[in-house]
Amino acid sequence: MTTSGPSDPTGRPERQNWVERRREKIRAEVDRNRRGDYTVPTWVLALALALIVGGWLALIFLA
Repeated sequence: MTTSGPSDPTGRPERQNWVERRREKIRAEVDRNRRGDYTVPTWVLALALALIVGGWLALIFLA
């Protein structure tokens, strides 16, 4: 076997490994955010830009 650690009684050691990796990624992200090393996702920036431009165009054409 190539799995490490105790055997899972449900027979899903790979799922346990996936869960642990996911938890570690979340912990790392929370730590980065607490240090102030967070970034705004690109889709949020694109949405904000689209709303600003859309509002500006609405103000010009509907006023």
